[in-house]
Amino acid sequence: MKSAIGFIGLGNMGGPMAANLIKAGHKVTGFDLAPASLEAAKASGVTIAASAIDAVANADIVLTMLPNGKLVLDVWEEIAPHVKTGAFVIDSSTIDVDSARKAHAIFAGTDKITLDAPVSGGTMGAEAATLTFMVGGPAAAFAHVESFLQAMGKRIVHCGDAGAGQAAKICNNMILGISMIGVAEAFVLGEKLGLSHESLYNVASTSSGQCWALTTNCPVPGPVANSPANRDYKPGFMTSLMLKDMKLSQAAALSSGASTPLGAEATQLFDLFEKLGHGNEDFSAIIRFLRGDHLGK
Repeated sequence: MKSAIGFIGLGNMGGPMAANLIKAGHKVTGFDLAPASLEAAKASGVTIAASAIDAVANADIVLTMLPNGKLVLDVWEEIAPHVKTGAFVIDSSTIDVDSARKAHAIFAGTDKITLDAPVSGGTMGAEAATLTFMVGGPAAAFAHVESFLQAMGKRIVHCGDAGAGQAAKICNNMILGISMIGVAEAFVLGEKLGLSHESLYNVASTSSGQCWALTTNCPVPGPVANSPANRDYKPGFMTSLMLKDMKLSQAAALSSGASTPLGAEATQLFDLFEKLGHGNEDFSAIIRFLRGDHLGK
């Protein structure tokens, strides 16, 4: 079923996602504060609205993809009175669980249905429509929008009630941050021991060391053709965004009483790397920090 979509946030992730909705036959009206994002979205077939309110006025489904929880809450408060009866409102940003639940509460008691549906897969996944969606909200609402989300992703998972999608995303990205550092450390050690990158990759990618950080986002150039390492660590998934997610994981661990020592250590390492001026590089560039490149070695 083709729908009228209001899409707010047309940046590195939202822009390609909106383009894939257009390819699937949906009518997308979008808004973003960045002129360059608007131009790119317009070129892909998105109808550009003058404001967030205008973008959602006639939408059957509203989708937001924004940088942080405060912006999500601000935008949802702004558009709430203007979303039409029976519409679905979905947030695919990565934010803290508390903000996600507050966003759901904005529409509580209305006839609009809300879901949190953060994604994994980075810009490459957004462009290729291979994202994983982690969805929190009513099961009936999930069933209604699942096919819609499939226009942007290859795996759509219902994780539970309001906020459960964000909880799953935070846990997933903590695993990713830790595993990338582990993979990078292994390559640094391999270099010291005289192993070629290809040799280590060929062993680890088919053995117990296999993981997404190795086989899709390999931190060294060569073994994986599409990894950011082959384009001087142009993201991909920026270090600053990984650090944001790692901090969300540690805030959640603190509030829930969970013990996450590796998550805490990985957060500190990404924080140091970002402070050294590498926030706009792909997070796999952390290998440079582990080699001591920042020390001029």
